[in-house]
Amino acid sequence: MKLSHGSLKRLVAVATAAIVSGLLLAACSTPTQPERVTRKEYPYWEKGAGAPEAAEFMKIDVPEGATEVRGAVRVQPQEDVYLLSFVTDAKTAESVVDDLRPDHPLKAVNATSSLTGDGFKHLGLKLPQDIKGVRMASACPPCVGDSRRSHIQAIEIHVGDVAGSRVRVYLAAF
Repeated sequence: MKLSHGSLKRLVAVATAAIVSGLLLAACSTPTQPERVTRKEYPYWEKGAGAPEAAEFMKIDVPEGATEVRGAVRVQPQEDVYLLSFVTDAKTAESVVDDLRPDHPLKAVNATSSLTGDGFKHLGLKLPQDIKGVRMASACPPCVGDSRRSHIQAIEIHVGDVAGSRVRVYLAAF
């Protein structure tokens, strides 16, 4: 079979297009993903991550003398949620809250949901929204130019009374 010069050019062009298409498909295909990326058991609690990791993420110092300090990291597909809770005196709690630069002062809330869902139950704590008289605020560090916490999208803050003049501070950030 004899091909004309034009037919030969078309055949070379088609073959070249097929090779280029195959290379493009190979380049765009998803390589085998490691287990961490393809994991389907979301959310899950990061093993070994606790109060120090949550405090570091939130760039806060747990107050000296704070008790019942607890923390955890819940790994989720899009962003992780860092939980931190501790008991301290009311004045110290107010100072911690002020340092977070909330959108508004702490205010009493009725039963409300929390961005943590039941995350604080994982820490063995009563949910903040279930505490009578709990006060709540939220902070958006990037919104107020808090460069220490510019990597945080939001911080949810709850403060609830415990025995005496002590309060429990609940912090959740992502």
